[in-house]
Amino acid sequence: MKELVQNFSAQLREAKSIADKALVAPGKNIQNIVISGLGGSGIGGSILSELISDSCTVPIIINKDYHLPNFVSASTLLIISSYSGNTEETLSAMEQGMAKQAQIVCISSGGKVLELAKQHQFDFIEIPGGFPPRSCIGYSLVQLLKVMVNKGFAKASLFTDLDNAIQLLDKENTSIKTEAQALATKLKGKLPVIYSLGSSEGVAVRFRQQINENSKMLCWHHTFPEMNHNELVGWTEKNDALVVVTFHTSFDYARTLKRYEICKPLFQKYTSGVIDISAKGESKLEQFLYLIHIGDWISCYIADLKGVDAVEVNVINHLKAELSKF
Repeated sequence: MKELVQNFSAQLREAKSIADKALVAPGKNIQNIVISGLGGSGIGGSILSELISDSCTVPIIINKDYHLPNFVSASTLLIISSYSGNTEETLSAMEQGMAKQAQIVCISSGGKVLELAKQHQFDFIEIPGGFPPRSCIGYSLVQLLKVMVNKGFAKASLFTDLDNAIQLLDKENTSIKTEAQALATKLKGKLPVIYSLGSSEGVAVRFRQQINENSKMLCWHHTFPEMNHNELVGWTEKNDALVVVTFHTSFDYARTLKRYEICKPLFQKYTSGVIDISAKGESKLEQFLYLIHIGDWISCYIADLKGVDAVEVNVINHLKAELSKF
């Protein structure tokens, strides 16, 4: 897994090359967008929706279930994102989208998704297969950018931001790993409580997923300002097993940042520590990719400290095997 994380910037370069060659037709009277995918295949949609929230002119819904929203129609852009191409929930959503005559674009490495895409002549972008889906967020996210740009819902300048992000990750490679190692030491044996400050919840979710899968640990996440209206009240007892981890970007709203500054002493009072991780870079895409990368490294270093295999997901394989019996 560490080798895959180390190659993240190279993956982004390859993903851009794939996107440059991909054929995605312009949209036709699109009134809403649904991105359907789960786990490592679905998190790119969550990140994308925040990334282009200031430019997209129609609603974007991230679907992580067997069923599509009832509003899906011929005016819906339905993006099917399944790394394996055989995710049963996503295939179920795809079949419903076909029945509703949605405008379908597929992003996958193969499987039933690509088979259906070719059979029905849907636009599709094929990405390299054979890796853990969570390690391929670069491939899927960049193709989502391609689809959004071609459909007219995102600015082409995102690909300039991508180039800058790749250069940033290469430049900061050593410092990112050094910081990640230090933070992993603080998180080993703890229960991370992950907060984002509103503009980057997808990054926080990604970190939670990586802690779960790579580090084999439980944790939870929430976001400001929403947590100020519910979870904040739960901070009433000292628990040294807890460590708060926050993700910060330069795009965090000033009032939201002030909320965090007020809450931070409370977190310090009731936990064994607070870790603030600040993004580097100029654009949202640069900062999001920077935070994703440092989070991925942290999860791998925790796995090293625990002596566990970051790649294996035996319990998920068991679940899929049991489901296949029904």
